[in-house]
Amino acid sequence: MGRQLERYRNKNYHYGLQVFFIAFITACALIIPFIIFDGGVFYYYGDFNVQEIPFYQMIHDAVKSGNFGWNTTTDLGSDLISSYSFYLLGSPFFWATIPFPSEAVPYLIGPLIILKLSFCSLSAYIYLKRYVRHRQFAVIGGLLYAFSGFSVYNIFFFHFHEPMIVFPLLLAALDAFLFDKKRGIFAPAVFCACVVNYYFFTGQVLFVVIYFLMLVFTKTYKFSVKEFLLLAAEVLIGFLATAFILLPSVLGIMGNPRLNTLPNGWDSLVHNNSQRYWLSIAAFFFPADMPAYPTFTPDSNCKWASVAGWMPLVGMTGAIAYLQLKKRDWIKKIISLLIIMAFVPVLNSAFQMLNSSIYYARWYYMLVLMLTLATIRALESNKADWGRAVRWSAGITLAMTILIGLMPKVTTNDDETEQWSVGVAADTRRFWIYALIAMVCILGFVLIFKKFGFRTRAFYIATSITLCFTILLTSGFIIGTGTAYSATIKPIKENILNKRDAIHIDDLDDDSVRSDFYECPDNTAMFWQIKSINCFQSSVSTSIMQFYEALGMTRDVASRPDTNMYGIRSLLSCKYLFDYMGDDTDISNSFTEKDGKTKMPYWKFLKAENGFRIYENTCYIPMGFTYDSFVTEEEFEQSKSSHKSETILYSMVLSREQMKKYASITGYTDEKYKELYGKKPEDFVSIIDDYSYGRETYKKVCEERKNNSCSEFNYTDNGFNAVFDNTNGNENLLFFSVPYSDGFTAYVNGTETEIEKVNNGLMAVYIPANENCNIEFVYKTPGLSTGILISVISAAAFLVYILSINIFRYIKKRK
Repeated sequence: MGRQLERYRNKNYHYGLQVFFIAFITACALIIPFIIFDGGVFYYYGDFNVQEIPFYQMIHDAVKSGNFGWNTTTDLGSDLISSYSFYLLGSPFFWATIPFPSEAVPYLIGPLIILKLSFCSLSAYIYLKRYVRHRQFAVIGGLLYAFSGFSVYNIFFFHFHEPMIVFPLLLAALDAFLFDKKRGIFAPAVFCACVVNYYFFTGQVLFVVIYFLMLVFTKTYKFSVKEFLLLAAEVLIGFLATAFILLPSVLGIMGNPRLNTLPNGWDSLVHNNSQRYWLSIAAFFFPADMPAYPTFTPDSNCKWASVAGWMPLVGMTGAIAYLQLKKRDWIKKIISLLIIMAFVPVLNSAFQMLNSSIYYARWYYMLVLMLTLATIRALESNKADWGRAVRWSAGITLAMTILIGLMPKVTTNDDETEQWSVGVAADTRRFWIYALIAMVCILGFVLIFKKFGFRTRAFYIATSITLCFTILLTSGFIIGTGTAYSATIKPIKENILNKRDAIHIDDLDDDSVRSDFYECPDNTAMFWQIKSINCFQSSVSTSIMQFYEALGMTRDVASRPDTNMYGIRSLLSCKYLFDYMGDDTDISNSFTEKDGKTKMPYWKFLKAENGFRIYENTCYIPMGFTYDSFVTEEEFEQSKSSHKSETILYSMVLSREQMKKYASITGYTDEKYKELYGKKPEDFVSIIDDYSYGRETYKKVCEERKNNSCSEFNYTDNGFNAVFDNTNGNENLLFFSVPYSDGFTAYVNGTETEIEKVNNGLMAVYIPANENCNIEFVYKTPGLSTGILISVISAAAFLVYILSINIFRYIKKRK
């Protein structure tokens, strides 16, 4: 291993095209077999199947219909921009689907993955080529980055590759600004990075700051106040130009419980789970694990955390060789700093704005790019000690293999007897396959280097071919294992995807009707684009999360109310329930008990169709109805958790201020509520205490609400309309089970009326007595108009900036 690569001058072989097409052919060979096997659609498992595919098709149809406002098929309703800018709205790959018909969109997912991997390789090459004398090494680097463990792991999250593509371009633009003195290139790069994905952009901002400071402090770049001010101007212009999508997104997610946890105490300094340290090391020495089925550290609580970074074939050998060089440059320093940040929780969370609600390592692609840079720099160095690097790489890999794979483990059986086993991995077979691949790759790299070490082009060809073979082997195994584990491919392929027309229910698509899905693949309603109370989506309206939290249900990533909360089905106008018949072998997955009774009262079997048993709610209440009883939020909080879903149906829940404001309707008096808001609230006697929660009472209340509901309810392109006959009624509050949003403006009989946030997150409006009321809700995405204005001004400022730069350069040249 002591021989070094021979260096000579290369001709222009169009390496940019080479890296793109090598990656494209490799990705085709990897993805197309799975597409063919599954009948034209690329399926994986988990989130990929039930989020990425229906999201793309549903938003594709919404965009083509011109509906950028309120999306009625996302949970109980949510703003489209704020809900999907994280997933796809900023992706050029999503917009490439717009010319195609809706039915074709799921079939485009596989080809889009191929394109993403190809462009990922090209973007990495564009950044890396500056740092090598022979660009074929940048080609190898592009392939390592695009098919790294992080990239393959996050095929599970279809929208993660766009940030991987734009990140190297962001760094390349910064380099061009600093070293080539190119102006007007960094602002568009900032703009693209933020528009593509604002969540990943926050981490990229931190990295760029670290990157810039490291270049300055190591004197790689000579700091200039003038250039710094120009750079700051481009950053500001590029960032403000994203306001058209960023401002509505930020306003939409404010209050999301997944974003409100800051680092605290020792948990900020040391991981509360020691296995995470092992996983962070293994992630770079072994092929990527499966997101939902961790093998190496099963108790690290790191499912879906994106802890992966292995580079196919070369692993960590090249990076170790570079780190062992005596020269202390900015690359070694930045890698060392990133490793420290990976091991310290508060520093790790800094890449997601210090949000510590859940552990993520979704910034590891940045470290992968730096390790890739170190690897290809080592390949060009004539001072790298490859023998030492291989010993370190193989030694760490072998040591972790032995410790994890052969460590004795004692478990206690149900009968309290002890059982001994060997190995602490979750899946012994998969673990040893990963270990074997890692060791064979180290050996393969050694053999290639020994054979072709003196001939750069021969080394490049041999490494590229072997690298592609390794990618197909390892990535194919990971994807194939994921599809084998998937329980959603069969029902989606046979009964759900493009099968809405196979369900024949006359009013299923009515705006006043929602559906429930019992033990079905998540987001089945999104596939069919019907309204539902079920939704697996983490960036929905925060009012939805407040509503479920008040009911005692945690709503973080999905709305899946239990059957014991049967009251909210009627509250939310849920009329139909679908029970998938493919899991009939497990009675616990059936909506019907062994005795034939349904798991919720007053649901009757309607028919079996397209692989589903369909039930109808006989206590269904149409959208928009009035109450005859009102309670304060404090009263509601004191009710039993087991009956909250019925209580909120029996009485409208209002704040104290609302109870006072509408005292003529609610009957509120300070005297009546003095104990609740006095020194002894426990002595307050509420009407809730007198409620009877029997099934007959529930049915009676539902009939009353139904008899006082809207005669018409229809969603429009920018909100919804309703008609409520109150010609013989008193003044009241008309309730709609639509999440509250500042974007709505309400009109009752043409007069603008204040919208009240009631029932802990939903909406109601005041209706006058003795009038037939025509209600109109108009929705405008909060922050969109302001954001567009800021973006337009920023675009104008960018043009002025470019014009000023060119004029200045022209004058300088003339002088």
